Amino acid sequence: MSGSLYVPVLPAKPHAIAAYQQLSPAIQQAVTPLWNLPPRSGLPPEVLAGHIRREAHAVSRVQRHHPAWVDTPFADGTQLRSFTAVLSGLGETSVLRPVTGPDRPGFQQAAAFEAARRSGSGVGIRIPLPGEWDDDATHTVRELLARLDPADEADLLLDLGAVRSDRPDAGKEALRALDALVPLTPWRTTAVLGGGFPEVTAQMLEQGLRSEPRADWHTWCELTSSDRGYVSWLSYGDYGTQSARAISREPSSGKGGPAWGVLRYTTAESFVLGKVLARGEDRAAVNRVAARQLLELPDFRGATASAGESWLRDCAQGRGTTGTGNAAVWLRVGNIQHMTYVVRSLQG
Repeated sequence: MSGSLYVPVLPAKPHAIAAYQQLSPAIQQAVTPLWNLPPRSGLPPEVLAGHIRREAHAVSRVQRHHPAWVDTPFADGTQLRSFTAVLSGLGETSVLRPVTGPDRPGFQQAAAFEAARRSGSGVGIRIPLPGEWDDDATHTVRELLARLDPADEADLLLDLGAVRSDRPDAGKEALRALDALVPLTPWRTTAVLGGGFPEVTAQMLEQGLRSEPRADWHTWCELTSSDRGYVSWLSYGDYGTQSARAISREPSSGKGGPAWGVLRYTTAESFVLGKVLARGEDRAAVNRVAARQLLELPDFRGATASAGESWLRDCAQGRGTTGTGNAAVWLRVGNIQHMTYVVRSLQG
């Protein structure tokens, strides 16, 4: 039986860590994040190691009461070697589960299995599925599992990547993959991950609020309506309120950036997007109007639904010291309301 209700794929960045921290205890208990350390290229080894150590320890601290996975899916060889050393240094007290996959270098696979053996936390096997399922991959995964200590548990993380309306066969291909992978071992968790949030441009938001379909959720509904016996074991996963490509981007310098941003709100069928301003004389007024428009949605769940909705109310009404936010705040608020809503949707 699956060990997780909801698996959000989150970047190991302050805004996502803060969003997880600000979930209510009941929601937090139902969430098992897959934390992704951002890729970093061209840095001296000691500087790179320092970044990785801080990021890994930050997610280790926030997960001290609940398990989670930690991964570096877009790291180069130098970063992978540094990360394996940090993972080893976290020790047996960490509840972070290492992640590997059939496409990873042999030394990374070995390090993940060793970390799983020492900590007893098990290991995540992340299988990318950006398009059609290749039946030959079954043999590769079987060989990888054969190297795992029989005493250690394994989690299947089937990662569909971006699932937008241009992938109508995503559900069918996911079922093909699951049909092949589920029988390979008694997986502790079997999660299907997909990113439905769009790549947002300023032009998309020129006409006020915009709704984008939650294609990943529609794919999930297709999966769970099938007659496969393993359906009741599946865990839902998504990329929160960022596009699936966001975790592959290197951290920004924090300087400059676009003059606009996005407020996000999740409904049963859509992501609702509202344009806000990062600077300029009209910034506060424009941003409060955008927040007010979200509060006026028929699907708005009320200011006490989560800390995300509370922030939107305070922004709209100019309450207290909340202000009108910045890019990190808008991401944090969007993920809080989204993760809370997803958990409650899954719980029925």
